[in-house]
Amino acid sequence: MSGKTLSQKILEQHLVKGKPIPGEEVGIRIDHTLTQDATGTMVSLEFEKMGIDRVQTELSVCYVDHNLLQTDFRNMDDHLFLQTFAAKYGVFFSKPGNGISHQVHFERFGIPGKTMLGSDSHTCTGGAMGMLAIGAGGLDVATAMAGEPYYLKYPKIFGVKLTGKLQDWVSGKDIILEMLRRHSVKGGVGYIIEYFGPGVRYLSATDRATIANMGAELGATSTVFPSDNQTKRYLQSQERSDAWVELTADNGAKYDKLDEINLSELEPLIACPSSPDNVKKVKDVEGETVHQCIVGSSVNSSFRDLMMVCKVLEDNKIHDRISFEINPGSRQVLENVAAKGGIISLLNAGAKIQQSGCLGCIGMGQAPASGTVSLRTFPRNFPGRSGTKDDRIYLCSPETAVAAGIFGEIRDPRNLGTYPRVANPKKYIINDSMIIPPISNTAKLDVRRGPNIMPFPDFEELPLSLECKVVLKVGDNITTDHIMPAGNNVLPLRSNIPEISKFVYNQVDPEFPEKAKLAGNVAVVGGENYGQGSSREHAAIAPRYLGVRVKIAKSFARIHYSNLINFGIIPLIFENPADYISIKEGDIIRFPKIKAEVLHGNHVTIELHDKTIKTSISLSEGDRNKIICGGLLNYIIKKSEIEK
Repeated sequence: MSGKTLSQKILEQHLVKGKPIPGEEVGIRIDHTLTQDATGTMVSLEFEKMGIDRVQTELSVCYVDHNLLQTDFRNMDDHLFLQTFAAKYGVFFSKPGNGISHQVHFERFGIPGKTMLGSDSHTCTGGAMGMLAIGAGGLDVATAMAGEPYYLKYPKIFGVKLTGKLQDWVSGKDIILEMLRRHSVKGGVGYIIEYFGPGVRYLSATDRATIANMGAELGATSTVFPSDNQTKRYLQSQERSDAWVELTADNGAKYDKLDEINLSELEPLIACPSSPDNVKKVKDVEGETVHQCIVGSSVNSSFRDLMMVCKVLEDNKIHDRISFEINPGSRQVLENVAAKGGIISLLNAGAKIQQSGCLGCIGMGQAPASGTVSLRTFPRNFPGRSGTKDDRIYLCSPETAVAAGIFGEIRDPRNLGTYPRVANPKKYIINDSMIIPPISNTAKLDVRRGPNIMPFPDFEELPLSLECKVVLKVGDNITTDHIMPAGNNVLPLRSNIPEISKFVYNQVDPEFPEKAKLAGNVAVVGGENYGQGSSREHAAIAPRYLGVRVKIAKSFARIHYSNLINFGIIPLIFENPADYISIKEGDIIRFPKIKAEVLHGNHVTIELHDKTIKTSISLSEGDRNKIICGGLLNYIIKKSEIEK
């Protein structure tokens, strides 16, 4: 009998419903939840609507790390709303400036073997210390906070065996870029990626965090590393050694898919515009003129990443043309870099140090100049995500970024000479003063609401039949940034669905909101991997608010598919991909038996002129009821009323 993978062990220890068979729906108990301010306000409003007095998880934390620019009252109002919500309902609150959710949770809260659900697609960072950490839509997180299981299709396990040891100037970022080069942004769909093998022991906890974070770019459900001596060493450095437990896969564990990477053979890699899987060797794109370099954000923002840059810059200056910027992952990282003298190196070399936050990764400042090249250690380079429409964003390691910062062009970092080895501190300087624990006596505590915080909208149930106008047709790899853009003009509206809906599909068709209002019931047609990228549920809520009832595509990204169901939008897949060509923008399509087919079948019939188009839909019983009721919240409220 074959042994179990680590992922299977954690899943089965938390299984509360269903059987551990790949493709079958299961419900798992969630230990930790994570929210951030771009998604957390909506999670909070959804949780309040459920009527629960206090969170039911072992630990829930709300971080403010996305919308840090206080250009008007809206962001600050939302921060106060989140802080008072957290205090009232039993949630820890990480103040603005304390750091990025994934980095801070890794430092101060992560525990091997625990499950975590987060309203951010990069929640999977926690898998670097042996957690099963999954990014999801906000409503799924709200229900987990209410003590409900998280339902998902039991994933397959993709085992990646690591052998050898990284060469100088090659780091964790190059490992995940190699995975993207081999397997594409769709290569992890339906899988948990689990790393094992003799090469794992040479990777620090924070290098593993880089790899786990960007598992989201592979479309994976999560990424898991063993909890070993590297994990123990990191937790000891955070004065949390009591949280450590050794966790590994069984000998002879069977994986559903396998790959192997010899770390000794890896070279510096770079993802070229405008997809994380457009990966080439750095030496093959040398000479490209660069105007901006950014190190940090939710990935590659640890002490080692930043301190390595500081060491390189002790004897070098930033090129005159380059805007070189540092986004620390947390205040702890910044304080420890400062204690080692790194800040002086950065300032003397001409770098700019920003506050600890996501910032340019979600278009919140740091937009590059028109048509210029920007090298970033970020996880994503989708077109226009930076805030500049004609951007040319490359993704790379801190080593490659600092080389470009010095030379003024893309250069293989091995040209820099001797590699400055940086050891993580044996004991970090720790200051938790910006993490506010919840209070026990909340009877007189009111949640503060600014004028931009609107009530959660009501959505009607699914009718017996449906007629929709196809208002938009798009191609492959449409991202949630295409559907619901981020940036300083849009994100402050995250608590106001009527206002934020005015930006739906802004990058694709700025007139979409007005067209949708005139159309009534709306359908959208897409290609492969529709909805990849961020977990932001606004990419489902806002279209639903505008009347979108159906989306038809060749395939969907995991989180967006779940979000559509959660808000009563029917996600249909063409049974014959050639039928994609048959439907045009402006067509009126009819669903004569939509309610019965959603409730009882796996196929939905579309009538278009004199043609019948067959589509498939893969739904659990719970998913069917969500769509019929008009969304998950309606279903929960209706179920609660019946039980009373």
